[in-house]
Amino acid sequence: MRAVTTSPAPDVDVVLPCLDESGALPWVLARIPDGWRALVVDNGSTDGSAEIARALGATVVTEPRRGFGAACHAGLTAATADIVCFCDCDASLDPGLLTPFVREIRDGGADLVLGRRRPQGRGAWPPHARAGNLALARMLRRRTGLRLHDLGPLRAARREALLGLGLTDRRSGYPLQMVVRAADAGWRVTEHDVPYLPRTGASKVTGTWRGTWHAVRDMRGVLAERPEQRIPRDAAREGNTR
Repeated sequence: MRAVTTSPAPDVDVVLPCLDESGALPWVLARIPDGWRALVVDNGSTDGSAEIARALGATVVTEPRRGFGAACHAGLTAATADIVCFCDCDASLDPGLLTPFVREIRDGGADLVLGRRRPQGRGAWPPHARAGNLALARMLRRRTGLRLHDLGPLRAARREALLGLGLTDRRSGYPLQMVVRAADAGWRVTEHDVPYLPRTGASKVTGTWRGTWHAVRDMRGVLAERPEQRIPRDAAREGNTR
């Protein structure tokens, strides 16, 4: 098992929201690309996840407010690298898949790159969760015009540009709000297929119909929001001139 090494000046920060993921952490952290920093955001774990992450060389950020969005945003604000990535911490997605995402951002081909999950094996993506995601993707298309198929957690963008979006959702709607506000700001958003594996442990959000319903409700609220003011269209591209 390879321990993750930390760097005082990471090339990329990878935000990993974490709630009781002790079984998955070794697999996930072993796949962080060299030179990148893993930011494990502990969201109230009781299974020793934070200690395991530290032992494996990750930087641990503590976010006591429960919520997927709260954990993601705590990681974003703690990041210092120019490019920030997001990945679930349950071993359903390999963070090494983010390498071409980062390259696309650096090369100026996109402002936000998303992973379109392609389930591998039975149980990787429950039917109710997949149906909810499809419905939201269609609503997103009507709201923004973006022809996306998934609102998955694997993604990459520039840190300053993400902070400039002024994201406010701290629950399940955070990933969708990021895409909606990026679209409103005129960002170039691309999507690429990624293998989606059966997760380690039980899902906190989409493992049940009830959890999926709550997530869809949060996201429908995000889609109903209207931007009070548009973010300058070149906000995401300023970093490409560095």
